[in-house]
Amino acid sequence: MNKFLENLSDNQKFAGWLFILPALAGTVIFIIIPVICSFGLSFVKWDLLNPMEFVGLANYREIFSEPLFYKIFWNTIVFAVSTSVFGVIIPLVLACILNSKIRGSEFYKTAYFLPFITPMIVIGVIWEWIFDPNIGLLNNILHIHINWLYDPRYAMFAMIIVSVWKLIGYNMVIFLSALSGISQSMFEAAKIDGANSFQTFKNVTVPLLSPSIFFVVIITAISSFQVFDLIYLMTQGGPLDSTNVLVYAIYKNAFEYFNAGKASAIAYVLFTVILVLTLIQWNLRKKLVYNEN
Repeated sequence: MNKFLENLSDNQKFAGWLFILPALAGTVIFIIIPVICSFGLSFVKWDLLNPMEFVGLANYREIFSEPLFYKIFWNTIVFAVSTSVFGVIIPLVLACILNSKIRGSEFYKTAYFLPFITPMIVIGVIWEWIFDPNIGLLNNILHIHINWLYDPRYAMFAMIIVSVWKLIGYNMVIFLSALSGISQSMFEAAKIDGANSFQTFKNVTVPLLSPSIFFVVIITAISSFQVFDLIYLMTQGGPLDSTNVLVYAIYKNAFEYFNAGKASAIAYVLFTVILVLTLIQWNLRKKLVYNEN
């Protein structure tokens, strides 16, 4: 690579920098500078109107002294873990089924992918009607009467259902793409050895798909920890903060309570959690991903 760069003329190097300049400028202006500024904000008290007041670690101490924060943190963990588990297992099973060239597979691929490209505002309106306790489709089909979005026992479960439903198509496409790269001779060899469908799935499909599974788990977990629009549109963190999550708490503290310092502190707590979990997952990849060594 270094030898390649040395062979480039000054004009070619200048042209290369010129082409990547917009992307670099956008990264610096819209990502790096806001990250640095928000980190500084976590050490001040600021209501967005009056001058900032440096308070040191007071925002962090206030966060960790509030029982509500631990409830919000637990809600975020439950949502992220549940979405990551079901948002990987269900698309993986569906991808294996559709990869077997069943009749109408192209239709099913399109149908499963549509929710992912549907705007969240549309999804929120549709699912609010589905979960409606009086005229909702779900209660009418199951012949039950549950206040899905208004009962603290069921509200988070309802959010997980919607989130997994939206993610299925995207994750399924990733698995289908990975499955298309697996040689059919592997499955034929397993069949010759007398392996049934489950044994083939467990001992052939899953190990060969493990790099894609690992990737999907990481991106699904990160996106689940950052959930906001679904909560904002459907429950606003209620009832009784049963669906309140960290990103929604950041929004409320910054733009409803006008406490930008505390909101920034919560944001960096979330950043730390995501970073630690990602590093743990990354360090486990040699044990979880086939042929990683």
